[in-house]
Amino acid sequence: MTTFKDRSDVFADLGTKLTIAEIFETLIDGEVPIRFTAYDGSATGPADSEFTLNIETPRGINYLATAPGDLGMARAYISGDMTATGVHPGDPYPILSAMDSLKFRRPSALALLTIARSLGWERLRPVPPPPQETVPRWRRIALEGLRHSKTRDAEAIHHHYDVSNAFYEHVLGPSMTYTCACYGDEDWTLEQAQENKYRLVFEKLRLKEGDRLLDIGCGWGGMVRYAAKRGVKVIGATLSAEQAEWAQKKIAEEGLSDLAEVRHSDYRDIPESGFDALSSIGLTEHIGVHNYPSYFGFIKGKLREGGLFLNHCITRPDNTRTTKAGDFIDRYVFPDGELIGSGRIISEIQNIGLEVMHEENLREHYALTLAEWCKNLVDNWDACVAEAGEGTAKVWGLYMAGSRLGFQRNVVQLHQVLGVKLGADGRNTLPLRPWWQP
Repeated sequence: MTTFKDRSDVFADLGTKLTIAEIFETLIDGEVPIRFTAYDGSATGPADSEFTLNIETPRGINYLATAPGDLGMARAYISGDMTATGVHPGDPYPILSAMDSLKFRRPSALALLTIARSLGWERLRPVPPPPQETVPRWRRIALEGLRHSKTRDAEAIHHHYDVSNAFYEHVLGPSMTYTCACYGDEDWTLEQAQENKYRLVFEKLRLKEGDRLLDIGCGWGGMVRYAAKRGVKVIGATLSAEQAEWAQKKIAEEGLSDLAEVRHSDYRDIPESGFDALSSIGLTEHIGVHNYPSYFGFIKGKLREGGLFLNHCITRPDNTRTTKAGDFIDRYVFPDGELIGSGRIISEIQNIGLEVMHEENLREHYALTLAEWCKNLVDNWDACVAEAGEGTAKVWGLYMAGSRLGFQRNVVQLHQVLGVKLGADGRNTLPLRPWWQP
């Protein structure tokens, strides 16, 4: 099929004006995989598609034309200027899967001229993005300081985690655990799998009653409370004030205040040391790859000789790609987030003198976890919209469904790395083979 994007003679004709659907075709590399319609009555893509994207307003095409790719699509969708039929906004996974082959390309100068002539030049002037979008990286330096400074890290965490505890309760479920669960099989409930994840971490760290644990980036204190219920003395640290408040209240309700504490604190400001174990579950993604030496050096400095640590984080499937997140993730979800392969993480751990004992990939487990979170969002959609607004709820549906697809397609992985701080003689006292149940 010959489309307008293949016709340079059409673009050269000063009298040509394109429909919205034809403009959309010029921005796509390849065939349009689903139905696309627009407010001017034009359409493209298979007529029998299960799913449809509809551009409702001129602002919607402005977003697509001025930021071709995932950022422009996200802006149009979150603002309501582009709607999707055939899916629920709390779980747009089916349409994202159908659109997986959709690739944007930069139009030629002639194509851009024709688009501008068709829309009117005023339609291509940049318009403000939805309020859920944070400023681009280059502007954050002036507003919040250097990347991964304490001030800027605190602002990034605030943007993502301080949405509303009630919102997270609806999405995450009773465990309030916002990290990958560990499934025994696909029939397990989310709560079973999250409890199993904490059990796995606890056993890998060989924790026992009377031990001391530091949990950095502790979220709402799930690992803190799991360990404290088993007699371990635990300090948790989070940059989210709302998380810390919720966790402290829960600790008191469960009668764990003598053993457990969650502090609203940068992990770098924890003064205590000599811990028997340290867990970092979902923090490494936020600290910046260039900060790995100081991050793992911090871990080493907090452990006693023979102490164990577990690092649980999202990674790339290799160590060669850019560490920066895509535009949508960076602007709407994890400002300043960075990912790299597990090989780089293991190398950085080894380079500061810690010994890696074990590592495993839980990639498929995260896809299952995200599917359950999306189901929770769908089931509690009205409450989530009432709590955080429709735009924010749509961000979360889009982000979690897209992440599910990413884990299924091996675009991202989830690795747990277990290590130990050796004694001066280079020995450890660990069993010769893994001591935990998988």
